[in-house]
Amino acid sequence: MLLTLFGISVLIFTMLRLVPGNIADIVFNAAGMIDVAEKAKLEKELGLDRPIPVQYVQWVNEILPRIPITAKLAGLALMFAVVFGVPLGVLSAVKQNTGLDYVLRVVSLSGLSMPAFWLGLLILMAFVAWFGTIPIYTDPPQGFWNTLALYSVPAAAVGFRSSALVMRLTRSSMLEVLRQDYIRTARAKGASDQNVNYHHALRNALLPVVTVIGIEAAFLMGGLIVTETVFNIPGVARFLVEAIKWRDYPIVQNLVMFIAVVAVSINFLIDLLYGVLDPRIRYAS
Repeated sequence: MLLTLFGISVLIFTMLRLVPGNIADIVFNAAGMIDVAEKAKLEKELGLDRPIPVQYVQWVNEILPRIPITAKLAGLALMFAVVFGVPLGVLSAVKQNTGLDYVLRVVSLSGLSMPAFWLGLLILMAFVAWFGTIPIYTDPPQGFWNTLALYSVPAAAVGFRSSALVMRLTRSSMLEVLRQDYIRTARAKGASDQNVNYHHALRNALLPVVTVIGIEAAFLMGGLIVTETVFNIPGVARFLVEAIKWRDYPIVQNLVMFIAVVAVSINFLIDLLYGVLDPRIRYAS
């Protein structure tokens, strides 16, 4: 994990330095100005002349309020994906080749096919047509219910795709497990369908599902760029786009590193969770 993060930091540092120009260069090139003194003054106003540690502290002050915003949105989207994806995937596998299975498979394919930003725009248009309002972020919400109401709409738009992915993977994994010999043995011993499906089969089918949930969680922390833009949410992903646009290297570098730390940490926790779900893969004591 530490070696991976070190390698990522080297790549981030090197690749950002390959991009020409900073915000001062962009402003002066666009205006056609070459006054060195004015350029130095602009760099001072933007803090580009300050030491890296000072720029880092300034970045921390700017990024800290945005992390909870993206975390709430990503957490709700992930909860939506798990709450709907796993049970519906199990139901689709148990009811294989029935009408319900076909409907759920169409729903999951629809979720994988529709881009989140397009679905988000449809949701905004529907709110305007039906309620005469748009559920976008204007002021910080006050209270639990206001926060839930504001974040639930964009979270559902993003979580629909994730739930479709989780649903399809749960279905395929459950079907594979249900064909195993020990499942037939459990049925032969008189175990109920509920006990076989949810106690014996589901736990063993969850390993690939947990892996995908972890990947989706890491993706959501940095992959909400379009959704945060559509719903005007001042989160980490939107801030990253603005920083790239203005060539704010310290902010871009640290934001990408923050996302990398989140992704690697989540994958590390998923690896540990494997041992809880399946004792066969635990390290020997």
